Amino acid sequence: MAVTGLAAVLLVIALLLVVVSTVQPIARKLELSETVLLAIVGIIIGSLADVALRSSHTSAFNGIAEALLDFPLNSEEFLLIFLPALVFQGALAIDVRRLAHETGTVLLLAVVAVVIATATIGFALYPFAQMPLVVCLLLGSIVATTDPSAVAGIFRDIGAATRLTRLVEGEALLNDAAAISIFSILLPSVTLHKAIHLGDALISFVVSFVGALIVGVVVGRLTLVMMSAIASSAAEITLTVALPYVVYILSDEILGVSGVVATAAAGLTLSVYGPSTIRPQTWLFLNQLWQQLVFWAGSLVFVLASMLVPRLLVGMTRWDWVLILIASVAGLVARAAVVFGMLPLLAWTRLSPPVPTPFKVTMVWGGLRGAITLALALAVTENEHVSTPVAHFIGIIATGFVLITLLVNGTTLRSLVLFLKLDRPSPIDEAMRHQVLSIGLGNVCTRAKELGDELGFSADASRSVVDHLARRAEEEQAANEFDRALSDIQRVNLALITIASQERSMLLDLFRMQGLSRRVMETLLRSSEAAIDGARLEGRLGYVRALRKRLSPSLRFKAAQWVHNHLRLDRPLMLCMAERFEMLMVAHFISISLTRFMHERLEPTLGSRIGEIVAEVLSRQRKLLDEALETLRLHYHGYAEALENRIFRQIALRLESEEYTTLLSESLISDELSRELLKELERRRHRLVKRMSFDLRSGIEDRLKHAAIFKGLPGAELHDLATTTSLRFVAPQEVICRKGRKMRAIYFISAGLAESHVAGADVLYGAGDLIGAQEALHGWRCPGTIRAVQFGHFMVITASRFQRLIEDYPVVLENIQNILRKREAGEQPIALLPGANRKVEDDAGKDALMLLAPKSQLPPAPETKE
Repeated sequence: MAVTGLAAVLLVIALLLVVVSTVQPIARKLELSETVLLAIVGIIIGSLADVALRSSHTSAFNGIAEALLDFPLNSEEFLLIFLPALVFQGALAIDVRRLAHETGTVLLLAVVAVVIATATIGFALYPFAQMPLVVCLLLGSIVATTDPSAVAGIFRDIGAATRLTRLVEGEALLNDAAAISIFSILLPSVTLHKAIHLGDALISFVVSFVGALIVGVVVGRLTLVMMSAIASSAAEITLTVALPYVVYILSDEILGVSGVVATAAAGLTLSVYGPSTIRPQTWLFLNQLWQQLVFWAGSLVFVLASMLVPRLLVGMTRWDWVLILIASVAGLVARAAVVFGMLPLLAWTRLSPPVPTPFKVTMVWGGLRGAITLALALAVTENEHVSTPVAHFIGIIATGFVLITLLVNGTTLRSLVLFLKLDRPSPIDEAMRHQVLSIGLGNVCTRAKELGDELGFSADASRSVVDHLARRAEEEQAANEFDRALSDIQRVNLALITIASQERSMLLDLFRMQGLSRRVMETLLRSSEAAIDGARLEGRLGYVRALRKRLSPSLRFKAAQWVHNHLRLDRPLMLCMAERFEMLMVAHFISISLTRFMHERLEPTLGSRIGEIVAEVLSRQRKLLDEALETLRLHYHGYAEALENRIFRQIALRLESEEYTTLLSESLISDELSRELLKELERRRHRLVKRMSFDLRSGIEDRLKHAAIFKGLPGAELHDLATTTSLRFVAPQEVICRKGRKMRAIYFISAGLAESHVAGADVLYGAGDLIGAQEALHGWRCPGTIRAVQFGHFMVITASRFQRLIEDYPVVLENIQNILRKREAGEQPIALLPGANRKVEDDAGKDALMLLAPKSQLPPAPETKE
């Protein structure tokens, strides 16, 4: 009985998946690209199905053969089903931060190269094809898009340089969009015989490209917000499956912009922010799921598209082979012109890092075409408005072009990469390998010998293994040229990259604990990734700059502080302060672990001298971190203690969970007991998820009461002053007031230091000082720019409120005069932070320290009424 209908289609898909699963190991054994082998298998299947339909002896298979050859998918459905998934996963798997440094190169290959290839192939065919120029250009746009799957697969299999793989994958993200956009502009000209206006076409292309980028980023960010709100692994993964199709159809069908670019932008957005938004275990599973989905989709794409090759080649002539050869040579020349002619210009203008010549050769030869080209060719042959000669020309030339790149370039690319020695590590990586292995194998040898003795292995059984390990360690040590291969600067940079990478790993490990703020972890993870990039590009300076930026108030924090100071709304700043407190505390714990990691793991590998340099960098960073944390602890001690207790409880719960898992694996507890213990653990963990309350104004009145300048004020006035006082938290080098600006508020320093330069003297303000009092009283402008020296906690009183305070309570002015006399006697400001006291050596600076001018300039204190 023949199988027909939906059953035949499902059976075809199932059988194709069986074929796909067997192709992978065969390709690995033959050292052939899976994509190339899938294309060959698809052509064979298509040919056999055609033979089966023509033969009377295989009528039982007619249903399957018809389902194979007349698969119920046209080209438009083909692209709609497979293209969003392929593009999205390609973007999701890319290291965006590393790719950002190659933006110029990627855009050149993805956009400029496609335009040049379209024009070159079109004009090369025009004199010989006996077709209108627009048809030749349409063919050029169809074969201009490259397929990265075969190339990237070869690179990964043989261990080619990661930068080469990154460039190829980055190019493939956008060149589909560029080729499809050009195709969409040229096809109406062929079907409707409309003239093309270059200016309008260029504007349309740019609008479609830029608009799609915006749509993709916006929808990607909205998806991340939904993930944060849902906080369910299954729901988060489901959202990522829906995302590429939502953004593709929204862009392509509704907004009229490029669906491919929008999908790529959404995938890149998720790639950047996903690890810091989604729990690590969910993120890992999500990537594994998408790799599996794309393996199925990509394999089916190649098989299904290749099965159409025999049909597309029907009626092929010898002259068609000549045209295919012309198109192939023109495509190769166009790609070589871009890679060898334009990439050096990018390097010369410093828009992109230089690309080595072996990379360029590989990129030219690796411009393989694949399923997207066949799908676009099919779209032309299926279009009823395209004449038969044009459809025949497009179908045959495009198909032949794909076959030549796959069967010629694809089968020889591996040999080319090996010939150019791109599979070998760089000298730095090679030196690092010998250094690490020589130390690591020595440790393994010692541990193996101890374990053998402990477990009672005979000397004869263990000696050969231990001797082999010792011999390998000696060989690595003999080949080790680490000290000569790497300069001190390179080793410091390598150490800082390793430290930043280790910090990222620790943060991801901490992120598994429920209860820690996602926003806090996102901030820390971004800064650690920025530190990796900074160390890689600028060495020590880039590393330090990235981590100092972490400690500086964010734009969101500054906005919340503005709302607090001007609109008297405390909640936004309270939330920001709670997150900052948590961020500083987690970073503090991480810094302690990094110092230990540096001494125990890095220093033996890189040497003690490098260890000292890196230790100094970490020490300075930790000092800044401690200053910021101590400033907050000083004023919010209760909250700090509660937060520290909460984090430690979360760590203890995780240790408890790991212990139960170990007990279960050792069969010391039953499955039922394990589930019960973990359920109870989850209940306790859930109680820690609730956000802690943070009282922003906690202790303001008490701090004002103990300030010398407000001594003698009645309790009611202190309470009123506390309710109208705002808070400002400053970071080192943050500007408090610029020179020449009118002082609209005065700043009471609760903790920290500030400085300015007035009349040739450095002025230092410490804890207990007022900044801007004299200017506020007299309406003067700020005599010099005032900056924070360290992290500080300031209380802000408006100038009008301070003037009213002086008028109502002359004792405040008396207190100021007393402070002035003490300063003239040599007393220095204190910072109320460990190790932060500073000495002012200049006498003029001592006088200027006073927030009000020297005594001769002060208004007389009003007489008190008796």
